[in-house]
Amino acid sequence: MPFFKSHPADAGPANVFSAHPEIYAAWAKMSEALMNGPSPLSQAERELLLAYAAGVAGCRFVFVAHSEVAYVRGIKRGLIERLIEDPETHAEPRLKPLLAFVAKLVLTPGEMTQADADAVFAAGWSEEALHHAIAITARAAFMQRLVEGHGFVPMSPEAAGERARRRLEDGYVNLYPAFRTRKD
Repeated sequence: MPFFKSHPADAGPANVFSAHPEIYAAWAKMSEALMNGPSPLSQAERELLLAYAAGVAGCRFVFVAHSEVAYVRGIKRGLIERLIEDPETHAEPRLKPLLAFVAKLVLTPGEMTQADADAVFAAGWSEEALHHAIAITARAAFMQRLVEGHGFVPMSPEAAGERARRRLEDGYVNLYPAFRTRKD
């Protein structure tokens, strides 16, 4: 049950974003650019990284929501859960250093070193790709604090799957009624 009595039992970020568009409209636009705009990472990889960062952090709400988006975008169902359990066994070789970087950034951000970045570059990722992974990890952390701070209850995988399909159609801005740029 959400901590705020003004929120319905099934409240989520949309409730907060709609109540405070002066704060969150820019956030929704940034999210759209980061997750759906040009990037050396595919949209599926970006959603995988966001879900992975949330899973490593233990944020079930964001993990469930973005795992479902990753699966709708073509990531093999169950892969993200397996990556959380054991990235060394389940990640393709090129992805391992990127996942290691993200996990370390989530868990011990003050311990990041040049060697962490160099491992990502040695796997063939560009500075731009690493920047996007860092920004996605930061987005996951922001959303975790938002949902955990409000006491939001995670959606079921089924509800998250339906929302994921809508996110693919509507994007990150149009998903929230207060920010719609297109008319339905």
